[in-house]
Amino acid sequence: MAEKRQEKSLIRNNRRLQGDYCQVDLESPGIAPLVAPGQFVHVKMPNLEHRILRRPFSVYDTDPKDGRLSIVYKVIGLGTAHLATLKPGTELDLLGPLGVGFTPPRPEQTPIVVAGGYGCAATYLLARQSPVPAYCLLGGRSADDLLLVEEFKQLDAQVELATDDGSRGRRGLVTELLEELLARGDLRNPQIYACGPVGMLKAVGRIAHQSGLVAEISLDHAMCCGVGACFACVVKVKADTPAGWDYARTCVEGPVFRSDQAVWE
Repeated sequence: MAEKRQEKSLIRNNRRLQGDYCQVDLESPGIAPLVAPGQFVHVKMPNLEHRILRRPFSVYDTDPKDGRLSIVYKVIGLGTAHLATLKPGTELDLLGPLGVGFTPPRPEQTPIVVAGGYGCAATYLLARQSPVPAYCLLGGRSADDLLLVEEFKQLDAQVELATDDGSRGRRGLVTELLEELLARGDLRNPQIYACGPVGMLKAVGRIAHQSGLVAEISLDHAMCCGVGACFACVVKVKADTPAGWDYARTCVEGPVFRSDQAVWE
């Protein structure tokens, strides 16, 4: 099992990115060097004792030498609203890194990152650490849901955008960009990585299968304990059982799974 630690981390910076999305940078010298792309941390916040459960957040970026660990989050409830009010110097209790991350692309592969909305934050570290330039296909309902576009563009990567309403990039679905890219037929050993809404992930799996490929997909489910004890975050995966499937915990066996493992309902 991969190493994980519990650490008291100080907030360095906590700022609004766009709309309801924010970024918090933490001092985490013990956890930051251990994080693999696609993993998450479980956060316990101060002055919120009546909410006993930690909150899971995908790791957006790290600087192991500097001990920085960055998280992007959306203000949608009491916990994230409280997080948005915390000032630099506030101490958070972190547990991580947790979960199974993405398999690092090999130099002979062509990585293709497909991200929808918050999935941009969960896949950025993979694109940044890739040994070869990645194709990064970013999508959202509108321009307000396209995250970290400039950060992706600063990488040695080819970035294409799609929005449902056409307010930025191509009008349409980000999976249409994937279909067109694969249809070119000139990519060397393409490897697809995806994180986003379930409908998008299902489409990515279908497109990968039609192209004779298997994608790695990150399934975002509510993770209460983060360590596999509560079984609140289970998903169905194919298995050698009478039913043909079994439950897997996204916090331990995931959140990253092979697209040919997923059982879609």
